[in-house]
Amino acid sequence: MANLPNIIPITALRQDAATVLKQVSKSDDPFVITQRGRAAAVLLSAEAYRRAESERQILRLLARGEKEIAEGRGIDLDTVLAEADALLEADDL
Repeated sequence: MANLPNIIPITALRQDAATVLKQVSKSDDPFVITQRGRAAAVLLSAEAYRRAESERQILRLLARGEKEIAEGRGIDLDTVLAEADALLEADDL
């Protein structure tokens, strides 16, 4: 069974933002901020956001590679690995 999302009404965020931020910073999961009972925004810890962005960049590189292969073009393996290493090193900062 999938995990239920962390849901925080906007009123709770307004009333006690410090506590909400503390909860978010301790979690890897997103928090859905609701307004009038509907999802309005998603709040992530800075670390979770950084990881998600790194993963997104890697996926973009893979998609670009797949497209280039399908078009009969491509980048040699050494270049791809160097780009992946650079992303992973940036991830460690």
